[in-house]
Amino acid sequence: MKSATLSQFRGRQSDYIAAAQREPVEITSRGAGRRAVVVSPEFFERAMQALEDQSDIRAAAEARKEPRIPFDDLMEELGL
Repeated sequence: MKSATLSQFRGRQSDYIAAAQREPVEITSRGAGRRAVVVSPEFFERAMQALEDQSDIRAAAEARKEPRIPFDDLMEELGL
């Protein structure tokens, strides 16, 4: 990961945005350490999709823990 201070980023913003198309660029600040990470839109989309997938996986795992209702009982409950 490439790294730049906030003042370096301000001075060469277009260079760092171009670099972010190839690899994430970490923006740091003296007192606060890491302030931001600049990534390409493609990287961002993949990361968001991975987070959504993980959420779906956890939801499916939780759903599998719920008690199962036999088909005949369900049909009777629904009046079918």
